[in-house]
Amino acid sequence: MHPAPHDAVAVLNAGSSSLKFSLFDVQGDALQLELHGQIDGIGSSPHFIVKHADGRVRAQQAWPGDASFGHDDALDHLLDWVRRELTRHTLLGVGHRVVHGGLQFSAPALVTPPVLDALQRLVPLAPLHQPHNLAPMARIAQRRPDLPQVACFDTAFHHHNPELAQMFALPHALHEQGVRRYGFHGLSYEYIASVLPRFSARAAAGRTVVLHLGNGASLCALQAGRSIASSMAFSALDGVPMGTRSGAVDPGVMIYLMNQQGLDARALERLLYHESGLLGVSGISGDMRVLQGSGKPRARLAIDLFAYRIRREIGSLAAALGGLDAIVFTAGIGENAPQVREQVCAGLDWLGIELDARANASGGPRIGRAASRCEAWALATNEELMIARHTLQLLRASGAAPPVSSTA
Repeated sequence: MHPAPHDAVAVLNAGSSSLKFSLFDVQGDALQLELHGQIDGIGSSPHFIVKHADGRVRAQQAWPGDASFGHDDALDHLLDWVRRELTRHTLLGVGHRVVHGGLQFSAPALVTPPVLDALQRLVPLAPLHQPHNLAPMARIAQRRPDLPQVACFDTAFHHHNPELAQMFALPHALHEQGVRRYGFHGLSYEYIASVLPRFSARAAAGRTVVLHLGNGASLCALQAGRSIASSMAFSALDGVPMGTRSGAVDPGVMIYLMNQQGLDARALERLLYHESGLLGVSGISGDMRVLQGSGKPRARLAIDLFAYRIRREIGSLAAALGGLDAIVFTAGIGENAPQVREQVCAGLDWLGIELDARANASGGPRIGRAASRCEAWALATNEELMIARHTLQLLRASGAAPPVSSTA
C-alpha cells in the first residue's frame, strides 16, 4: 500500500551565484520544513546539496569547473530532481523571495505575465538582485505553466512607513517617481514581529529595534509590530556597513571619485557592493567569522566600525520611535556572534540596555538583564517560512490550492 501524498509548498531564493530552496509539508494551517538546500557556485563550480530538516544529507552532486552551468541549468536540475525523487509530494505552488516591490506591490502577489512584466520594470531599482529573483519565475512558467507561483517582497513590510520616513530631501517630483526610502529585509522583520509575542508582550506591543545582521545588514524600528523606519533606503546599500557593501556614504564621495578618479557608474557599483564594508576596511575578508579569528589590526578596526555604526543607528531609530522598550538581534551575525552583540550594546546603558554576560554567551534567547529598562533578545529569523506562509495563504485565498490540506 502506497503512502498518501503530502501537499507541499516550495520556496526559492535566487542569488547571483546560488539558488537556495526549501520544501515545506502542509499540515492543515501549519507548515513543517522537510527539505532544504542549495545549488551554489553557479557559473564556476556548481554544487548541489539537499538536506533533511535535521541536517542529514539527502542528496548531493557537483559539476567541478563547469562555468557553462547557468541559472536555468540549476533550476532545471532542481525541478527534475523534485519530480523524480519527491513522488509522495503534491506541490501546491512555489514562493519566491523578491528584493524589490517598488510602489506597486505592498503584499505578496500571484505571478502572472503582467506581474512579471511589472517586476521587470523594477530591475533598475535593484539591478544586482532583481534579475536573479525573477529568472526562476520565468523558467518555471515555461516548464510548469500549471504550477502557481507567488512573489514575496522584501520591501512590502515597510510599504506603510510614514510618508516623512520615506522621503529624501530631493525635489518632490523625484519622490513621486519612486526615489524614496523603501527599506529591505522585510520578510525577516515580519517573521520576528510574528514570533515576538511568544517571548515578550512588551517588545511585541512596544517600541522595538530589530537588528538583521548578516552579510547584508540593516535595522528596523517596530512600533507594535509594524515597521515605521529602517536603516536601508532606496537601495540595499544604505545604512550600516555589511560584508562587502559600504552602508551609508556621503554622496559627495561619489562625486569626488567620479571627478578626480574617473570612476563611472559600473566602477562605483563594484566598489560599493563588492569591495567595501568589512572586506574593504579589513583588507582581509567580508566574513565576520574570519575577522574574529584574525589578530590583524585592520580586522579589529572593521569590527569596531561595524559595531560603532550600528550603535549610532540604534540611537537614530530610538529617536524615531520616541523611546525604546527592546532590541532584537537576528540573522547570521546577530544570532551567532555574542562578542559582536556585546560590542554593539557597550555604552548603550543610557537607553536602558544592559546585557547579561552569561545569557549572551549562551545565545539567549533573552540576553539582557531582567531588571534593565530595555529588553535585549537574540532570536532566529526564518524568511523561508515567512515566504511559505504567504504562499500558502495566497494560494488558498485565490482558489489555487485547497482550503484545507488533504493530509490534515
